[in-house]
Amino acid sequence: MYSFEINKIAAAVLLGALTLMVSMQVGKMVIHEPASLEAAVQTDLVPTNAGDNTDTGATVIDPVSALLATADIAAGEAISKRCTSCHSFTKAGPHKIGPNLWNIVGNKTGHIEGFSYSQGMLALNKNWGYEELNQFLYSPKGYVTGTKMTFAGLKKLQERANLIAWLRLQSDAPLALPTTP
Repeated sequence: MYSFEINKIAAAVLLGALTLMVSMQVGKMVIHEPASLEAAVQTDLVPTNAGDNTDTGATVIDPVSALLATADIAAGEAISKRCTSCHSFTKAGPHKIGPNLWNIVGNKTGHIEGFSYSQGMLALNKNWGYEELNQFLYSPKGYVTGTKMTFAGLKKLQERANLIAWLRLQSDAPLALPTTP
């Protein structure tokens, strides 16, 4: 009977260890944790030199133009709700911390008279085309050095496409969709 008790104790210890190992594996599948803090903070973003296509070792951002024709406008509108604490989207809407974004697609960067843009945004001197918005929405601080915008960015290409497609419609005369080759 003595060996039977030892077997029960050994089985309980093994079962406990097995349960712990399975729980840890399930936890890893459910909660995706970065390997380190440095992995969670991206530093290799899009080029910060506006209009400069030199290789800076920056992350290559996939183009969004091909996705715009089939983008989910309702999903883009839902994503825009994250922006409403700093921006408005209605015609003649108020400026908040950030400028009103009515008619932003195709318009010049820093185009609103009287709004206090950062020096980086004023120096950008571009039009907000589809790919420019794509890169900016991926990482505002990575695209415009010194921007006041604190938004971390949208890392998913489809989310950016949906938001840009919705922003396109926030205009009296929406910019034509790009033609894909």
